[in-house]
Amino acid sequence: MNRILILSVLLFLLGGTSLYVAHRLFRGLSCFWEGLKLWQVFTVILLLVLFAVLGFLRSMLPVSRSIKDIFAWVGGYGMGVLLYLLVFTLMADLLLCLPRLLKLSFTAHPLYHGFVTCGVFLLTVAVCLWGFIGGRQIDHVTYEISLEDKQDISDLKIALISDVHLGALGSEEHLERIVEELNGLKPDVICIAGDFFDTDFHSISDPEKALETLQKLQASYGVYACLGNHDGGSTYGKMLDFLKAADIRLLDDAYTVIDDRFILAGRLDASPIGGYGGRRRKDFSQMADWEDLTMPVVVMDHNPANIDEYGGNVDLILCGHTHKGQVFPGNLITKGLYTVDHGYYRKDAQSPQVIVTSGVGSWGMPMRVGSDCEIVLIRFSVD
Repeated sequence: MNRILILSVLLFLLGGTSLYVAHRLFRGLSCFWEGLKLWQVFTVILLLVLFAVLGFLRSMLPVSRSIKDIFAWVGGYGMGVLLYLLVFTLMADLLLCLPRLLKLSFTAHPLYHGFVTCGVFLLTVAVCLWGFIGGRQIDHVTYEISLEDKQDISDLKIALISDVHLGALGSEEHLERIVEELNGLKPDVICIAGDFFDTDFHSISDPEKALETLQKLQASYGVYACLGNHDGGSTYGKMLDFLKAADIRLLDDAYTVIDDRFILAGRLDASPIGGYGGRRRKDFSQMADWEDLTMPVVVMDHNPANIDEYGGNVDLILCGHTHKGQVFPGNLITKGLYTVDHGYYRKDAQSPQVIVTSGVGSWGMPMRVGSDCEIVLIRFSVD
């Protein structure tokens, strides 16, 4: 019953917003296109919505790979266009409601709605192009972490990425550049803080090529990963096999000691989509059984909502998940939801330091607006 209710609400919202956008576009386009019907505009909007939904569900559809790829491309790019048609239509209505209420003379002009619609289209095209280009760029960010009363690891470098979303639109081509740029940093350790996969292993079009690319990763002490909310489900076992074949060591509520100098731990996500084959996240105290308290402790935990679980026995927490909203106005939402949705944070001197990366890939729409794909380099100093 709950699923039916949620589905009904989602369909209502999709239908309602589609009709709203179609109606506003129709009013503007009909100024230039005599004979245009509302149902025609509404049909085009609904088709874009349908392709977006099919793009999300493509791995479950009994169709060929080429058809799935069409759903992915049309749905992914169409989703971005729909989002900004909605955003700019809403903004236009809000900005122009006062002139309409005041019945200013220009609002009565026959082409008034046409000019507004042209503005919405131009802004949508400009922002989407910016976002699609930005989604293929990778920014580099460096943080220096000061460690107090701990062993000196100032000669070590950690490279951090998260949210590769392998299997998402454009992710496999993006992977080659990610590997190349990670290797260029010459890191001692590479950490992948969750959401390496995009929910379904079968959404990867060429797993063998992706595996061959990942096997080129170079780090003095290896590549380590924790699981995110998209790294579970019915193909969870295939994901684990793939990571093992790629020589990526999974820390799933486990830890390892790197070069006898620092402890690296990884957590299971608390809310995996489809679950981890019956496994559940442990309480941190069940795994934090190390005895040498002089070693720095670094924890990978995909979701920064969990940072309050850790006390003074952890020095640094590495997170992802938020994408920093990925696209405006999503960054405003994540900023309100999380204590820290991106960057460096420390509550007080007794609390762990936290780094939240915006991720190196994208989810759903292959675009970035108001956020960047990024690779993080972490250096250490000892006070």
